[in-house]
Amino acid sequence: MLKTTLAGGNGAPRPLPPKAPARRAAGPATPSGRGADAIALVRSSSLPTLVQQELERIILSGGLPAGSKLNEAAIAERLGVSRGPVREAFRALEESGLVRLEKNRGVFVRRIPVEEADEIYELRAVLDEFVGRRLAQTATPNHVRELSARVDRMEKAAAKGDVDAYLAANVDFHDRLVELAGNAKLLVMYRRLVNELHLFRHATLAQGGALPVSTREHRDIIDKIAAGQPTAAGRALFDHVMASRERMHRATMPPAATAPLRQSSRKSR
Repeated sequence: MLKTTLAGGNGAPRPLPPKAPARRAAGPATPSGRGADAIALVRSSSLPTLVQQELERIILSGGLPAGSKLNEAAIAERLGVSRGPVREAFRALEESGLVRLEKNRGVFVRRIPVEEADEIYELRAVLDEFVGRRLAQTATPNHVRELSARVDRMEKAAAKGDVDAYLAANVDFHDRLVELAGNAKLLVMYRRLVNELHLFRHATLAQGGALPVSTREHRDIIDKIAAGQPTAAGRALFDHVMASRERMHRATMPPAATAPLRQSSRKSR
């Protein structure tokens, strides 16, 4: 794991989780298990890609909150690479929507205002409705079982109250939905939107009672897809995204502002 000092939102150093100590190899040098996986990863990935993946992991896991500054020199020194690959990784992270590059100031984890998050949720709802319609027409029984297994993971995480595990399974579920839709351009756009919304989604799912509700919505989506009901499947996904947007608002709204909303809601019934 990357261990370095990155500046936080107020400029103060922010230590990251420590790197596991190196282990001396015993016996022959033939790779096996995790070692072989690591070697395969290095062989199949460029240095900037490896740096990008590590920084992306830290950002998406909440290790670097919105507004944090990424220190190019510190990252390069800690990883034992030159600044070039780090700089390339920053550009890739900017393209994916996770960081912003400010001239003469540096690189920062993006801070998404609520107004922009609203726009992203609305766009996601439209895209997800299309995905639901497409999959209700094209998904195979194996696809349905695969998606159901992902929701099983979400249910286990919800039972433990593990928001991080739930969010990872949630992202994986929706990403696979879009992959199965078979539209490469849509997948690239969708992944950027998901990255931009990540911090909001973590706060949304951390609300009390949100995880079981979200899980039930995902089960309903699978049921509609499995039943081959394009309109219903599309609507289930659209409603799920818009419900997530509403939960986001409740999660980010100051406590004093939530009571009037509840009162006005009851009066309107």
